[in-house]
Amino acid sequence: MRTIISAIALFCIFSLSSVSFAQIDLEKKVTKKVIKRVDKEIDKTIDEALDETEDAIKKSGSDKEGKEDQKTDTTGSETGTNAETKSSQVPQDDQSKKELKPWSKYDFVSGDKIIFEDNLMNEKHGEFPSKWNMKYGNAEIAKFGEENVIAFVKNKTEISPLMKTANYLPEIFTIEIDIYIYNKYNEAYNLNLKNQKQIDIRTNRVSMGNFEGEPDVSSKGTGWHHIALSFNQRALKVYFDQTRVLNIPNLEKKPTEMSISALSHGSAKGDPAMIRNIRIAEGGVELYDRLLTDGKIVTRGIHFDVGKATIKLESMGVINEIGSLMKKHPEVNFSVEGHTDGDGDESSNQKLSEARAFSVKNALVELGIDASRLETKGFGESKPVSDNTTPEGKANNRRVEFVKI
Repeated sequence: MRTIISAIALFCIFSLSSVSFAQIDLEKKVTKKVIKRVDKEIDKTIDEALDETEDAIKKSGSDKEGKEDQKTDTTGSETGTNAETKSSQVPQDDQSKKELKPWSKYDFVSGDKIIFEDNLMNEKHGEFPSKWNMKYGNAEIAKFGEENVIAFVKNKTEISPLMKTANYLPEIFTIEIDIYIYNKYNEAYNLNLKNQKQIDIRTNRVSMGNFEGEPDVSSKGTGWHHIALSFNQRALKVYFDQTRVLNIPNLEKKPTEMSISALSHGSAKGDPAMIRNIRIAEGGVELYDRLLTDGKIVTRGIHFDVGKATIKLESMGVINEIGSLMKKHPEVNFSVEGHTDGDGDESSNQKLSEARAFSVKNALVELGIDASRLETKGFGESKPVSDNTTPEGKANNRRVEFVKI
């Protein structure tokens, strides 16, 4: 049975002063183009996925139920701690390979240094999130499944990161966030980029559809979705899962701060808009340039399930770029080295880092890289590059390094 996905519920708001923002008519001109482009990309992606699914059904027959049980659990954020792995030799299962395949052309690479990280660990339920300011509305920490989330309990709510300075977004930065889509409400998530000298906010909204009145909830991607944004001096790109949905080559005025707002008619019915795993990172030096300068590539853009060696889908941007680099430069071989933060048991972290390094190697081999060009090592928590007392410090310690050999 073929199911067609007709819409994505996502709004991206870029709010800058009317004097400095050249795309005054962005809403009218870009919206139509983006919708057409997104629909085209989504249809293409879905068709490919469905073709694979049909082939898999023909081959697997009655073992479908067993494979469903093997699906990757992507409900948690990477912590790098608290789970022992039986062996560092952890092959990727067939289900993981199948899930990663649609992301094979994903090219988002997160920044080098984490300047804001909120995985909502150790937050108290029912309280306002401790790392955020309230603009308006009402938000609180809630438990969804087995993890903490920020729930926008009032229909119109906006929050901003609690930062020491107002002008905290650098010249080059990335923002990542997970959003939850119900598909049964008219809902929107807004990422607002603002300029420090702003007086009057001019809003330009790019709409990727809504779900109001859609009857078949199960077929529309209900669940968590990953949003990624990159800004490089002038160029702005936005991704919804593996699909690039917006590309502005010249955003004339550099953003200096950001906020997140949500609109969901499900709030009154006990289904508030929800977000998790919010990260802002600085930097975006080309991977090959990093290799030439440092002899290695240090990345914090490869994420894993909590306490596991299972690679999260949004990590494929970095892995794809490493694979492309190795294909372009056959003389380059790497030692793939895993590192964790200092939380949890030292022995468990050591084993976990080894298993994660091996998972990354497997992912590169799946991209066509000869296994003989890759070695793996794990260092656990033994080589921190930052302190382990803040979320940002821990996030910078959780990393995968590709060291030239």
